[in-house]
Amino acid sequence: MKKKPNKARNRYGLQVITLCISTSLVLILLGVVVLSVFTTRHLTNYVKENLVVTMMLEQDMTNPEARLLCTRLKTRPYIKNLSFISKEQALKEQTAAMGSDPSEFIGGDNPFLSSIDLTLRGDYANNDSLKWISKELKAYPKVSEITYQQDLIESVNNTLGKVSLVLLVLAGLLTFVSFSLINNTVRLSIYARRFSIHTMKLVGASWGFIRRPFVMQAVGIGVVAALLAIGILGSCIYALSRYEEGLFNVVTWDVLAVTGGSILLFGVLITALCAGISVNKFLRMKAGELYKI
Repeated sequence: MKKKPNKARNRYGLQVITLCISTSLVLILLGVVVLSVFTTRHLTNYVKENLVVTMMLEQDMTNPEARLLCTRLKTRPYIKNLSFISKEQALKEQTAAMGSDPSEFIGGDNPFLSSIDLTLRGDYANNDSLKWISKELKAYPKVSEITYQQDLIESVNNTLGKVSLVLLVLAGLLTFVSFSLINNTVRLSIYARRFSIHTMKLVGASWGFIRRPFVMQAVGIGVVAALLAIGILGSCIYALSRYEEGLFNVVTWDVLAVTGGSILLFGVLITALCAGISVNKFLRMKAGELYKI
């Protein structure tokens, strides 16, 4: 007589473990897409903020004047970083790169101009903004030319925009698929207890009273599955970071925190919603219908 409860308990425990594992696998896939979406947005800014705009200065601009111009430029809201390259520094760098001094071929005169390399904030790193930024920069005294890779900036913006759109569509589709898979898994776990639900309904228990333990159990399973998914995804990211040192320049801690929170939120909401829908379905059925499903 004692073996039947043990078998039922073991079967129920196996169902819970299966539900946790299957839910965590779905949440891992969902977490990968969420991570990709936020990482792509961060990568977009990272790439844009590493595009260089060069201000070429006139031959008669002195180093003190150039440094004063740098101080003024730092106050502009669109500039993230800047670096001043003097004529002497440019000559030194080219001499090291070429293996000989270019000034020796032109009578000892320095053929290079001073320049200021600018990196812009991500919101301004597009061709429309760069048009008026270039006009503003060129209006400064003794600035001869503004150069930047227009084709590269346009290509980067178009490519990253398409990638972001694809990831958002994929996220929406995967959310729908995740809900369907988790809903089927939760419904199967509740299916075995459909007669218990009907019995409680017959003795006068309210729908809310019957539904509450199933929803609370589903929430608990969702939390465990989400934590398991976060642990696995975090371990994979840590393993990748050991092979790619610059990974955390793109996958920041803010992105990881948002991804973990999203997985936990999805895990709780989806399992709770699916449990409520499944229990309501069995509550609406009559006794004869329970044998036909």
